[in-house]
Amino acid sequence: MTRPAGLSERFGDRAQLSESYGETTLDVGAGDWTEVLTGLRDSGYAFFDWLTGVDDPPEGFLVVAHVYDPLACHRLLVRTRVPRADPRLPSAVGVYRGADWHERETHEMFGVIFEGHPNLVPLLLPDGFEGHPLRKDFVLAARVAKQWPGAKEPGESGHGAPSRRKTLPPGVPADWGTPDA
Repeated sequence: MTRPAGLSERFGDRAQLSESYGETTLDVGAGDWTEVLTGLRDSGYAFFDWLTGVDDPPEGFLVVAHVYDPLACHRLLVRTRVPRADPRLPSAVGVYRGADWHERETHEMFGVIFEGHPNLVPLLLPDGFEGHPLRKDFVLAARVAKQWPGAKEPGESGHGAPSRRKTLPPGVPADWGTPDA
């Protein structure tokens, strides 16, 4: 695993490099977020691909950016953690202009506040939408309005309703028996 140029000298133990499933990941503190992204951009990681959030209860949220060095053909995931109680992170728009839309989406879906963002307004959800739908603690309204379908199979409720006839999928020969037999 090759460490991006100059990272050791500049950040030392504040930047932890790891590799998993063929992806190189750089974990940094929230306070070093924009400084690390700037250093990476200046050392060749000039292409910003995407940025998103990951709900990681109970600690908080991970914010992950994917950057690419087109000359060396290296890609890198840069990751930081923000607390659930106050999910704030400096905006990366000043480093990578392409982060604008991604930060707006992450703010809207997870509630992460990107300080210094030039236009942190709703992007995808309708006006008046309350909550952050990609958080794991977000209540899905459809589950409150009606029960989950298939909670009980016919005949399992104990109310005397007949059981559904078990059938084989199309194309399965009849002499193979019935399902669950």
